[in-house]
Amino acid sequence: MDAGEAAGILLAPPTDREPDAAYAALHAHGPVLQVSESLFLVSGYDAVDRALRDSAMETFDKEQLDSAWPGWREYRAIALFADSMLRSNAPHHTRQRRLAAGVFTARRVAALRETIAGQVDELLGGLTAYGSGVDLVGRLAYPLPIWVITALLGVPEADRGRFRRLAEALTGVLELHWTEEDRVKADAAADELIDYFAHLVELRRAEPADDLVTALAAAHDADGERLTADELLANLALLLVAGFETTTNLIGNGVVLLHDHPTYAEKLREDQELATAYVEEILRIDAPVQLTTRRAAREAQVAGVAVPAGAEVVLLLGAANRDPGRFDRPDVFDPTRAGPSPLSFGAGVHYCLGAPLARMEAQVALSALLRRFPDLALAARPVRRARMNLRGWRELPVTLAR
Repeated sequence: MDAGEAAGILLAPPTDREPDAAYAALHAHGPVLQVSESLFLVSGYDAVDRALRDSAMETFDKEQLDSAWPGWREYRAIALFADSMLRSNAPHHTRQRRLAAGVFTARRVAALRETIAGQVDELLGGLTAYGSGVDLVGRLAYPLPIWVITALLGVPEADRGRFRRLAEALTGVLELHWTEEDRVKADAAADELIDYFAHLVELRRAEPADDLVTALAAAHDADGERLTADELLANLALLLVAGFETTTNLIGNGVVLLHDHPTYAEKLREDQELATAYVEEILRIDAPVQLTTRRAAREAQVAGVAVPAGAEVVLLLGAANRDPGRFDRPDVFDPTRAGPSPLSFGAGVHYCLGAPLARMEAQVALSALLRRFPDLALAARPVRRARMNLRGWRELPVTLAR
């Protein structure tokens, strides 16, 4: 496979195909591939890392979208993300992120470990009746992070079951390619989430609580400028979806990798202190988020390649994590390896707010799962979701006992 073929695979409509061979072809070509006058793929670790930190590389905010895609406001899901910090640049991104960051401080996340361990224990206890087969996505990888993020936001427990469907639909438009059917589903999900959080904000105004909905609603109500009404709802929807979508994939990806590497699984079962290094290697070799995009706000350089103003730059996080120039035997799962941190949660000003929380949830869940069920095995080889960007399993059928 040459670099052109690799680009064709990665830029095609998403499938359940693994991207590893395409990443290897791009690495053989070099850290940057110019696909057209206005489109660049960046696969090298150092090149991706620097681009993520380069102020010339902006996310597609409203101004950028107006220039690149007139009419985008007709798409409600796109408009929802455009009002959030995901699709904002300084100074709007700085303002919005600062308001949400308080709930994800290192001290607050660390204080959640015992609570998360208790929730994991409860979920695993509920699996004992499924010794002959159970879907770990539905019974562990999804319910744990949705419980954590909804508790932080202040979403009532009775409502938690509705969000998996909505996230699946809404995040479809975060792929490089999506269909009209994807757009219709995403728009409907955006409408439902906006309506849901509008009602929850009103409830928290009447009955304040120690949660993020209350805090962000108060920030809006204080002067209407620290957080607009649209930004309030958009960021609540974003935090909900991002708060469990990537963690669900991280846990599921980790289960499969540990199943396929039983020697390492046994070591983690015996020593849960290894969980930190194991989760870093899972993030590296099977990142739950494979790419992010930027638009050059002005002429820039990426790894020595000139990028004109207005060009789209696709930063392949998953490829960067497998860069042979930075990682020895990059396609081998080896949680004992030394090296740089994976770029799975990004870098720079858009570094994922919830990264420490996602890491902790995976560390606790995976080590506890192996200890509770030492005979855990795949009941069937799982199938990937038809996504290029958000990489995970449709379901994860396992047996828990011989």
